[in-house]
Amino acid sequence: MACRCAAYIGENGAGHYVKMCHNGIEYGDMQMICEAYALMKGLLGMKAPEMGAIFTEWNQGMLGSFLIEITADILKQKDPVTKKPIVDVILDTAGQKGTGKWTSVNALDMGVPAPTIAESVFARCLSAVKEERVAASKILKGPKKKYRGSKTALVKAIHDALYCSKICSYAQGFQLMREAQKEYKWQLNFGEIAQIWRGGCIIRATFLQKITEAYAKNPALANCSSIRISTRRCRRRRRTGARSSPSPRVRRARPTFSSSLAYYDGYRSARLPANLLQGHAIFFGAHTYERTDQPRGNSTTSTG
Repeated sequence: MACRCAAYIGENGAGHYVKMCHNGIEYGDMQMICEAYALMKGLLGMKAPEMGAIFTEWNQGMLGSFLIEITADILKQKDPVTKKPIVDVILDTAGQKGTGKWTSVNALDMGVPAPTIAESVFARCLSAVKEERVAASKILKGPKKKYRGSKTALVKAIHDALYCSKICSYAQGFQLMREAQKEYKWQLNFGEIAQIWRGGCIIRATFLQKITEAYAKNPALANCSSIRISTRRCRRRRRTGARSSPSPRVRRARPTFSSSLAYYDGYRSARLPANLLQGHAIFFGAHTYERTDQPRGNSTTSTG
């Protein structure tokens, strides 16, 4: 099926709203990729080129997307000054332009659960307090046990966790648009929205076609996470997520427990994976970034 990258969405700001939701999903996508990178680096000790090869492989399958593609490219790039992987010299602080925050605030106003999108905004906020995190890392200690299981199995589990998290994030964005449609009396074509996002935008991803097809079959679909894309992988994703849970044997939703643990672990981390997120921003255009080998406040302009 041919993909279009532009369409008329609707009147009274409907197009602007859909673009805001796109950007909120984009925030989630980027943060998930950063967390996958952090797991491979932190638990398995993998180097940037090796991770780049894995992301290249992932881009050939169900995770195929623009963001996965450029992540592979970023991880393979070397810094022209130090000859180290560029991702290792980018400072782990990320800024934001506001659209992820707007999406999260609007989700709260609408009473729509969008925790993945909101957590991605908070992750950027946490990355910004670099000096506090460095100081906290010297006082607050976490588990020291190293991962001793199968490297191949864990990489596969991370793949599935990333995939199923993406499904949840996209579902949150579409559910928010569905609620906005009722609130503002719009007539949104969700299958068409998925199609134009697939055709040409930052979150364009292979599985958006599944969403297009699902809405074509059922325009009144309540939540696109109910699409049977891969229940086996989502079950494995839940097991993977449980490893960082305070009570892994309790199969119940625990968003505040998980969020609090993530906050603690993030706050006590001297270095977060926001350096990869900044790499994404550099890839998008001529953004400035700070380096680990230069004093804070000295920005370097990317060459594209």
